[in-house]
Amino acid sequence: MYHRYDVLVIGAGGAGLMAAAQLANTASCAVISKLYPPRSHTGAAQGGIGAALANVEEDHWIWHMFDTVKGGDYVVDQDAAEILAREAVDAVLELEHMGLPFNRTPDGKIDQRRFGGHTRNFGEGPVRRACYSADRTGHMILYTLYQQGIKNNVQFFDEFHMLDLIITDDGICNGIVALEVRTGEIHIFHAKAVILATGGFGRVYKITSNAMAATGDGVAIAFRRGLPVEDMEFYQFHPTGIFKLGILLTEGARGEGGILRNASGERFMERYAPTLKDLAPRDMVSRCIWQEIREGRGVDGKDYVHLDLTHLPPGALEEKLPDITDFVRTYMGIDPVTQPIPIQPTAHYAMGGLPTDVDGRVTIDEVNTVMPGLYAAGEVACVSVHGANRLGTNSLVDLVVFGRRAGRHAAEYVKSVDLEPLPPEPDFRARAEVSNLLERSRGENASIIRATLQAEMMDKASVFRTGEGLAQMRTTLSQLRDAYANVSVADKGKIFNTDLLEAIELGYLLDCADAIVEGALARTESRGAHLREDYPDRNDADWLKHTLAYRTSGGIQMRYKPVVITKFEPKERKY
Repeated sequence: MYHRYDVLVIGAGGAGLMAAAQLANTASCAVISKLYPPRSHTGAAQGGIGAALANVEEDHWIWHMFDTVKGGDYVVDQDAAEILAREAVDAVLELEHMGLPFNRTPDGKIDQRRFGGHTRNFGEGPVRRACYSADRTGHMILYTLYQQGIKNNVQFFDEFHMLDLIITDDGICNGIVALEVRTGEIHIFHAKAVILATGGFGRVYKITSNAMAATGDGVAIAFRRGLPVEDMEFYQFHPTGIFKLGILLTEGARGEGGILRNASGERFMERYAPTLKDLAPRDMVSRCIWQEIREGRGVDGKDYVHLDLTHLPPGALEEKLPDITDFVRTYMGIDPVTQPIPIQPTAHYAMGGLPTDVDGRVTIDEVNTVMPGLYAAGEVACVSVHGANRLGTNSLVDLVVFGRRAGRHAAEYVKSVDLEPLPPEPDFRARAEVSNLLERSRGENASIIRATLQAEMMDKASVFRTGEGLAQMRTTLSQLRDAYANVSVADKGKIFNTDLLEAIELGYLLDCADAIVEGALARTESRGAHLREDYPDRNDADWLKHTLAYRTSGGIQMRYKPVVITKFEPKERKY
């Protein structure tokens, strides 16, 4: 089946819906999502969206920019970080005017709370910068933007699974190929521009806060088509996931006064980050938790420490953190009002992704040459505003600021170009992929390969890494890819074939894992979320640069491009 629009937005999370809001009434736009939009993973973001509104105490956008650059261990592109911090204020106010129900101060302004790594006056101490809606901020952003799409008559194609990008011989992106989950039919979507907003790939790890749908679809499909992926070695582990389950407990819990304690009840972060303590950046806190566990100070000798909220004022949990309170009671059988919560780091966020410029245009080389017609925003993209470690609240800022910029630029771009004709048989790759999986009568089991991948990545490519372990992971990935080449699916039907979809998603996860491991092997230093125990120091002389990974017929090729430095020279990170 054939469809034609000016712009296609792939993904209906915060970035995609913010982009679509800019296109309404200016261009014909379709939002294509493999999920019903309110199920998109933006809805799982809890604690807040950062903006220097100064509603509670003094704050300035340049402080936010500095914290973003320092938090990312100085491999952040500072031109993009300045845009993020400057435009965050206006973007949050725009969300408010759309109807988002923020928590309020007594005088009616948007309330703000503390979050890790956000400071006043370039690092003097914590500042209240996170605008929040209880601990459902992402949920409220998602529903607010979805309602805007409905109001503006945006065309939604729900439960359509992207299988391929359409790229002309001249290197112009002019559409996608997608599988309609309800019928099993393959559709061709023809357009002047495509905005990828497909999210991250946390499901490459065993213990993760990410939804089942976070399988790196947009990253992997572009990677297969010869586009580079940037800084894939930088993957963030959030410090406070529920023990064994990985379900996220927002950093807002520590922003409200929560304390991390080891087996002896010690507030151990005082030893590691004496100024910010429990509100140090996430990469530092996650490493410190694992350090405590490694040195025998895990609670009951197990792989967890405690998040202690028992000292918070009466009613604070129910009023400001109702969702995580319910999660802990439901999944752990613990009352956080009176009992500490077992937590451990959980795979949470990809700092890397498809390289883009500050208008969301996907770039294809070291000098930022743009691929015409292709945009990316949100976790699928790497602007780079997160560098080696994202600060809490900056993911939601990234979604709305750069989703908005991508949508606005695409709206202008499509006015200036003609619709390029489709290449011959634009769906042949997608049809071949689906046919191979369905027609193979017997073969490898995708779920077994996936479980092995997740367990091995958790063991060898998570918080602590070594060259030896990563080399072993590279070998394992080669073996898993050989097995994947012989995967078959038990369900041969067309209608809602989730067996088929999970097999396709496994291929995306393998692609993302390849890029993570190759980037981590190449980067012989420790920076932000990438900690090489065999190279424990940051090495600006050799590694103050971005990695670009390309898939070639001979394997993955690594190339590099410089970090943009404008206002803040790199220096040692201390908190």
